[in-house]
Amino acid sequence: MESLYSQLRERAAVHGQEHVFRFWHTLDTAGRQRLLEDLGNVDFELLNRLVQTWVLSEPPEEHFRQIVAVPVIPPVEPGDTGAAAALKAGEQALRDGRVAIFMVAGGQGTRLGFDGPKGSYPIGAITGKSLFQYHAEKISKLQERYQAILPWYIMVSPSNHGATQKYFEDHGFWELNRTDILFIEQRMVPCVDLEGKLILEAPDRLAASPNGHGGCIQALVEGGALDDAQRRGVDILSYYQVDNWAARVADPYFIGYHCLRSASMSSKCHRRNDLREAVGVHCLCDGAYRVIEYSELDLYPQLLQSDGAGSPLFFAGNPAIHLLSVPFVRDIYTHFDTFPWHKAFKKIPYVDANGCPCKPDRPNGYKFETFVFDALRFTTHSPVALEIRRSGEYTPIKQFEGVNSVVVARASMSDYWAAWFEAAGYTIPRDTEGHCAVDLEISPAFALSRDEFVRKMKNKPLRLDAGIAIHADGSWEEGTPAAQKKTPAAPPKG
Repeated sequence: MESLYSQLRERAAVHGQEHVFRFWHTLDTAGRQRLLEDLGNVDFELLNRLVQTWVLSEPPEEHFRQIVAVPVIPPVEPGDTGAAAALKAGEQALRDGRVAIFMVAGGQGTRLGFDGPKGSYPIGAITGKSLFQYHAEKISKLQERYQAILPWYIMVSPSNHGATQKYFEDHGFWELNRTDILFIEQRMVPCVDLEGKLILEAPDRLAASPNGHGGCIQALVEGGALDDAQRRGVDILSYYQVDNWAARVADPYFIGYHCLRSASMSSKCHRRNDLREAVGVHCLCDGAYRVIEYSELDLYPQLLQSDGAGSPLFFAGNPAIHLLSVPFVRDIYTHFDTFPWHKAFKKIPYVDANGCPCKPDRPNGYKFETFVFDALRFTTHSPVALEIRRSGEYTPIKQFEGVNSVVVARASMSDYWAAWFEAAGYTIPRDTEGHCAVDLEISPAFALSRDEFVRKMKNKPLRLDAGIAIHADGSWEEGTPAAQKKTPAAPPKG
């Protein structure tokens, strides 16, 4: 340990960060090892660049001569010949084993009132199925349909890696093959104060945060996923975030457009609800494909313009659903030092001069992160942006109640599935506004589409006044009658 201590103390001193050793004499052996481990993971050259660029100076704002709306592929419609060609190409890619699933799942369930990885949250109002299980059932169904293996790469963070892997093990990987699932860990980036100094969250711990979903580029390579993909003949990664319950993983239409246009990265987009919706905006900036993050929209007033009806002129919002080619990811990795970074001014817990923990009541430092959509600027082909309808495809879950919440997602999916039941001849209880008045769930392992559902549900004697969940094998369980439904309570913490 002495040799490592000397090396890291010298390195910290060279970069003006020797203060992190100020409690060294008070630490026991385990504490000293923790601090040295944290410091050993610090890329001081990168840290210096971030501090010089974002803390000790302010980078000039980006200005563009021209910002125009990105050309989008319209939502898939029955009878559309272009969509039919895309479907054919996408399904062939799936049958050929060219596609892997890539899920970003580094978050915790704290804002949901839940203690555990966000993906283990019991989103099913009737079944209590987790987000992880719903996504696993989609993959299982796709593998059955296309008679091909879809490897599942899952990006976790150091804070939830162990708990996530254990959750999968405890649930038998939902009968998916364990060898087709790979957990990869994203890097952490240390936090700094207003002077660019490393912050200690404990005498033996650096304050650090995940390097953002753009860190998936490094994680895919360094975690072995890209090598695994190439061994399997996979050249397309279907990217989505774990908290999007409705995400259509490995959508054959989307994959088909990506293949037919020989794209290196493709994206889905949805119509923004309003000018201030907290989503990035797809656009072309001086001809380059960009997504402008919602926190930066004020820098570009044209992105906040509306039409006569009040709808955003730049309507293409970012639901964080992409396709990435394996060669493209590897190429981005080779020059990741040019990848854009972003800073966030946050309240960061720290220890005072006496080593006592403090929780600030106002922002006191900076976190640094990268965004995966910034990879779009490195594409050299025409944009491939497929517009989607939110219903049944985009249900972000960021909190328990309110906008982008568990409550809204459950209601949205019940409304979406209600149309399936009605197409199969059932009567759905609805409220005065026309929304489904009961909870509905349909296992993706039972049906991935309305047509498949209608075909399988013929002549089943269901009672829907209490809500219902259809399981993978076609059996069902009833929920709570509409008249007895109450506002759901958040799961207890702990």
